[in-house]
Amino acid sequence: MRSLSLENPILEAWRATLARRGDRAAILAADGTVVRSFRAIEAEAETLRRWLAPCAPESVVAVEIGNSASWPALLLALFRQRCIPLPLGSHFGGVERENALRTSQAAALITSHAGTLTVHRRSAVTIAWETTAPDFLKLTSGTTAQPRAIRFRAAQLLADCEQICATMGLTDGDLNYGAIPFAHSYGFSNLLTPLLCRGLPMVAAQDRMPRALLDGLERTRATVLPGMPVFFDKITQLSKVPALPDLRLCISAGAPLPAALGERFTQRFGRRVHTFYGASECGGIGYDRADGGGYEEGFVGSPMQGVSVTGGDDAGASIAVRSAAVGDGYFPQANASTLGGGQFVPSDLIRWNARGMLLAGRNSDLINVAGRKLNPLEVEARIVEWPGVQQAVVFGIQSELRGEEPVACVAGAGLSREALLQLCRAHLSAWQIPRDIWIVTDIPVNERGKISRRGLAEQYRSLQRRG
Repeated sequence: MRSLSLENPILEAWRATLARRGDRAAILAADGTVVRSFRAIEAEAETLRRWLAPCAPESVVAVEIGNSASWPALLLALFRQRCIPLPLGSHFGGVERENALRTSQAAALITSHAGTLTVHRRSAVTIAWETTAPDFLKLTSGTTAQPRAIRFRAAQLLADCEQICATMGLTDGDLNYGAIPFAHSYGFSNLLTPLLCRGLPMVAAQDRMPRALLDGLERTRATVLPGMPVFFDKITQLSKVPALPDLRLCISAGAPLPAALGERFTQRFGRRVHTFYGASECGGIGYDRADGGGYEEGFVGSPMQGVSVTGGDDAGASIAVRSAAVGDGYFPQANASTLGGGQFVPSDLIRWNARGMLLAGRNSDLINVAGRKLNPLEVEARIVEWPGVQQAVVFGIQSELRGEEPVACVAGAGLSREALLQLCRAHLSAWQIPRDIWIVTDIPVNERGKISRRGLAEQYRSLQRRG
């Protein structure tokens, strides 16, 4: 058990921010109006701390409030009450939410409706932490469908914030446009902790529709847009876009940025999209610092300031990430071989070039075709070269004779399944040829902007059963 007298370093950083920033604007609405000053966040945090008094120290409190402007104050209040916050995405369904709450042994769930916060108490849970109770939990599914939590100390969250701000050159003179979910690791570390620990103001945006994003950027005069590939894709397709003279930095994370999309965005807006690569377990890993030049498929930048990345090779191999931001381990079941002791070993396969790291797939994505390991990126790289193809994702499905077989989900206009299969037969080895081509208008992504190969495989099988 930890000592309750031990100070949380995020609270220490917040005191310095409050003394320095005081009555300045901290949170804006998408229409440009100021909804919180730094001092107003402090007053709200004290009110919420008293409201949270019945919540026992070291109990897990899940937070599902979307991109509410109350997030920073609620986080401070939970820390002051010595509770352990667990952010939940607003996309969670009933069963998924219940699984997450049960896995994390949450004692309460905080939700928001029309700006009003509500505590939903669950059965009292006393968690027997093995050594020291964490300050914070992040939820991740990893490569499985079952959720699990990652244990963090506040010092690790602060380290991630500092590494991000230093690497990306973020200062309190910037204004972050907060359209990505605050509850996800990307949004938490790029929006919430920089506000509290560095005094970097943000826009609390609820509407992620492309036109709303551009209107919000124009009205607020935001300088930094942390986004996902789907954001930049949809924005690029709009007509009559504003000039956005204040926007100086565009960041893309959550999923690989297709090189063709980066080129289209740069041609349209005259700005580069900087790829940011990270993981819930360790925060930021790599960042594309380049201000010019072309885009490279799969490029995820060079290691961030304060981050060590070892491993990887010319063909693509596993890496190990070490930094002060790496979490302490999983909960409730630990996996020391993957996470612990300041090191995280992701399932990503990385190859290196002169500029930095390139994603070469994931161990879990490899498709076992009659005993041969097929990297889906190799097939995708071929398919996206052909006219009319905007994006391709290859996944495996079970096969009685071959173990697994590849299927390609392809997005584009004017595409023919038979024509694409003929091209595959002409340019791929026989064992690499997809069993089927599934043509869609847009490849679906989740709230994090991620594409799930497992999810696509399930959708494909469902379509096959119905069809």
